[in-house]
Amino acid sequence: MDLVRTQDPRYEELRSIHNGMIGKRPSVIAQCAAPGDVIEALALARHESYEVAVRAGGHSVAGMCLNDGGLVIDVRPMKSIDVDPDGRRVRVGAGVTWGEFDRSTQAHGLATTGGRVSSTGVAGLTLGGGSGWAERAFGLACDNLIAVDLVTADGRAVTASADSNSDLFWALHGGGGNFGVATSFEFRLHPLGPTVTAGLFLWPGPAGADVARAYRDLATSAPDELGSGLVMMTGPPEDFVPTHLQGATVVAIGVLWVGDVEEGAEAVRSLREMSPEVDLVGPMPYTDFQRMIDEPPGNNNYWSAEYLDTLPDEAIDVFMKYGSERQSPLSSPILLPWGGAVARVDEAATPMTNRQVAWIAHPYAVWESGGDSDRNIEWARSFRRDIAHYANGGVYLNFIGDEGEDRVRAAFGEAKYRRLAAIKGEWDPENVFKGNQNIRPS
Repeated sequence: MDLVRTQDPRYEELRSIHNGMIGKRPSVIAQCAAPGDVIEALALARHESYEVAVRAGGHSVAGMCLNDGGLVIDVRPMKSIDVDPDGRRVRVGAGVTWGEFDRSTQAHGLATTGGRVSSTGVAGLTLGGGSGWAERAFGLACDNLIAVDLVTADGRAVTASADSNSDLFWALHGGGGNFGVATSFEFRLHPLGPTVTAGLFLWPGPAGADVARAYRDLATSAPDELGSGLVMMTGPPEDFVPTHLQGATVVAIGVLWVGDVEEGAEAVRSLREMSPEVDLVGPMPYTDFQRMIDEPPGNNNYWSAEYLDTLPDEAIDVFMKYGSERQSPLSSPILLPWGGAVARVDEAATPMTNRQVAWIAHPYAVWESGGDSDRNIEWARSFRRDIAHYANGGVYLNFIGDEGEDRVRAAFGEAKYRRLAAIKGEWDPENVFKGNQNIRPS
């Protein structure tokens, strides 16, 4: 275990996370390369009465992977990746990012649902559910779990699987980091790539409403193999974007076809017939597509989300309104269709509720340091308030910050929340692991 304290020259770099507006300063960062290091770090936290946070990829928008004056268990040194191509399985350390995961599995033409941003940590995304481009075909990341190794609050190393600590394993399918420090994960893999049909279509902002309505109709009836999302964004200053769209509001649709490359071309034909001004959809490496919307760390971020059972024209109008009223060129409202394999998982099989939901509306506020934080945060909150008229009250917790206990309960429903609280009471009765979307132990 390598302890990094505030006076260490490495401290500032190791403390930094994706969201630049988080200024929390732990007293010590414990870099852990093995489960034994985690056990030692927890013992130190108990001895010194430190609050504990757990950090992997660092993409918690609320900065829950840090704390002020406490101890952070940093699992990033756990970088092992062991692919079993014949068994279509992979075991990865808790410090692995999705970019690293994809590069290793794609060497064998295999993948599972991973994050849409390659620097996202495998651990946090999976424990929170695990939404990604391939979810309609493969299910969420957590749906592909075979086993999780973790260290409990009292310093025990345990394995959770369908055959061992099955209640705990159930809780790890979306219940977050409430139950221990995950040190490794084993996943099922699926044939995919290394070349896929994928990419991005762009249209001018004024075409947004028509594009969104046509996309809604396509996505509602699309095969499970079509992963996609619609976003209002600023045209980037890239050579592939016409000059008149650079710096202007555009509507974009990202697509991934999980299947034969030539079949993918046919699957997106109706979108291509809508004459996008930019057509970047075609055969490309899956690993490149998984990096397509990567953004550098250090900008300020505030996110929220709502589940929608349907997407009526009035909800699309709300989406368009906030797409045109973005307070920063870096911000985007996003629409993601669920269904497919996500919806086929039995509702009782995981803590997550509303698996039958049709859409996720995701206001994604991003602005540069020094920008007007109040104005950008209010943009995201106002979007959520207005789209809530069409929402069902549920939420995917990985897409939001700290919005209070009621939102955590809404993600699971009361019956599942009570079961999670009981499991929390068994494995972490003192709520040592509260640096997360917290479930209070019963």
